[in-house]
Amino acid sequence: MKIAIITDQHFGARKNSKLFHDYFLKFYNDVFFPYLEEHGITTIVDMGDTFDNRTGINFSALAWAKDNYYDRLNRMGITVHTIVGNHTAYYKNTNKVNAVDLLLREYDNVYVYDSASEVTIGGLDILFIPWINKENEESTIRSTQSSNCHCAMGHLELQGFRVNNQLVMEHGLASELFEKFSKVFSGHYHTRSNDGRIYYLGNPYEMFWNDVGDRRGFTIFDTETLEHFPVDNPYRLFYNIYYEDTNHQTFDFREYENKIVKVIVRKKTDLKKFEKFIDRITDVAAELKVVENFAIQESENFEAFESEDTISILNRYIQEAEIDLDKATIRKVINEVYREACEMI
Repeated sequence: MKIAIITDQHFGARKNSKLFHDYFLKFYNDVFFPYLEEHGITTIVDMGDTFDNRTGINFSALAWAKDNYYDRLNRMGITVHTIVGNHTAYYKNTNKVNAVDLLLREYDNVYVYDSASEVTIGGLDILFIPWINKENEESTIRSTQSSNCHCAMGHLELQGFRVNNQLVMEHGLASELFEKFSKVFSGHYHTRSNDGRIYYLGNPYEMFWNDVGDRRGFTIFDTETLEHFPVDNPYRLFYNIYYEDTNHQTFDFREYENKIVKVIVRKKTDLKKFEKFIDRITDVAAELKVVENFAIQESENFEAFESEDTISILNRYIQEAEIDLDKATIRKVINEVYREACEMI
């Protein structure tokens, strides 16, 4: 039996941005639902962070999620197994109050897991592992140790895997805790990475600047063979344009319509031509940034590269700095602050 695995959908992201929801919807309408229908997929595993805001829900975002996602899945007769993630748990020390349980009770095809649970799908026993916190850490570890399931699926924060293209997680649980399972699939980190047994599958679409050029989508998993493969989302939202006295009259601006664009200036010898170029891209882009210098002062020991975004520069700056502090902790704090700042924009 083939099932679809999707994770970190973050409905309501960026303050319920219409731009982002329109981008999300294009993926669902053009890629996700057509694939399910064409291949007869009847079961989905949602590995967490279905909604974006941990403490509340925008009514418009909820209506969007129901109208464009859950109602459609219900009409198609698709069963959805939903694991609680850190963005859907209201409290940080328990999963008992969570968005997916409270908001989706009307759907009899949606099953919510707020504690470690063994579930059989397509003849395969799978251990579902929701977000691990102080309340459930001991019981979750006991469940993993006693389980006879071949596979585990969860919302895990494990050491040694990529949070994004620039950062490898140095905190969290050791992956050895899950070595008994043939395969482990997880959400939480939005970038795909694996060690050959544990697979972070990545989220369906770009959400931040550090997602540029990173493959996104969902995963098909065969419960009989334990084989899996990604189905990529071909649509992008974030684009870098490198300006080198680029001629605005011959440049094709159509690709950047309703996109979030960063113009990185490499060469600018004619200010009027540059301004005309910026005017043209402003006419089509949804959001525009122009990068001509870097906030971090360069020195002989540190060079900021024009292709890097803000968070990658900060992470590399911290890594290369000569300081007697825990660099992993500093990077984690900086990344959390940066992400919260992005969500407020």
